[in-house]
Amino acid sequence: MTGGAPTVGVEEEFLLADPRTGAPAPRNCLVAEAAGRAGVDLQLELTSCQVETSTGVHSEIGDLYAELRALRRTVAGCAADNGARLLAVAVPPTVPEEYPVTDTPRYQRIARTFGMLAHEQGLCGCHVHVGIPDRETAILVGNHIRPWLPTFLALTANSSVYRGVETGYASWRNILWRRWPSAGPPPYFGSVADYESIVAMMRASGSILDNKMIYWDVRPSESFPTVEIRVSDIPATTAETAVLAALVRATVAAGTRALDRGVAGPPIPAEVLRAAYWNAAHSGLDGDGLHPVRGRVVPHRELLAELLEVLGPVLREFGDHDFVTEEVAALGERGNGARRQLRALRSRGDVGDVVAEITRATLENC
Repeated sequence: MTGGAPTVGVEEEFLLADPRTGAPAPRNCLVAEAAGRAGVDLQLELTSCQVETSTGVHSEIGDLYAELRALRRTVAGCAADNGARLLAVAVPPTVPEEYPVTDTPRYQRIARTFGMLAHEQGLCGCHVHVGIPDRETAILVGNHIRPWLPTFLALTANSSVYRGVETGYASWRNILWRRWPSAGPPPYFGSVADYESIVAMMRASGSILDNKMIYWDVRPSESFPTVEIRVSDIPATTAETAVLAALVRATVAAGTRALDRGVAGPPIPAEVLRAAYWNAAHSGLDGDGLHPVRGRVVPHRELLAELLEVLGPVLREFGDHDFVTEEVAALGERGNGARRQLRALRSRGDVGDVVAEITRATLENC
């Protein structure tokens, strides 16, 4: 890549599953300990059936892609050594009535406060961090990212099977996730003060316990000098995660440059964005979406094509254009995780086939 490309890093959340049944396996501490011995620092999630990987900070998408493959390969081995299977899936295809909550003080407090929301969690997403010059930019650039959040969701949808049946949605995770009071599309913010006043109100009301519980799909990171985009299901493959990271980075860069020219993001009404989210979660990449700016129904593939056209100059500048366009074309042919799951389930009606397909996709090209 040429100079000037923002840095990027990725967090991927994974389900730990029983190798025989595919049911969630509460073994995150054991897998994290094994990963630590292998040189990988795994994060524990709210439920003990999940782990999260974090890449380093990268300027080159090719280097990020290589690390994503290495992380999945290593952690899958650690999971296998501890009687679990690593699955890149956004909701478990077969689940118990509730999930055990990880035994840390913060997670136990969340469980006591939010009840069944915590015990029915088990949702796995992908978070892309893009380097940003300051907190104000991180907040204002979110207004430029908001129109494309449904497209990112449709692209990565990977949760069409839950409790052994078709959900009727490409991303059932997104539907479940938005039950949290601080989750979903971010509000339109005009300033840092605007953002901080809303966060303070939410803390005072008890709808969040701390700033880390700001679960909006775009937020300034509390830990890093980045803007964090959190809308996506965990993609089925590392190639899809790398494409997502490249598209998100280019969108952030384009938005930052627009801010430098004094151009604010389009003020899309919350109701319009929620409708676009529902379309993306419902049909994924294979159906119709809602153009948030123009307010008309458009196939998601056309929305994705428009995004690629808009970002074309930035992707070329960063050296990512050929990789992204080739992988998006391949994804259109083979299908994302949601389509893979449905194809597997419909072949024989056996959820075991879905688990097998998810297993193959998780380590594809790894």
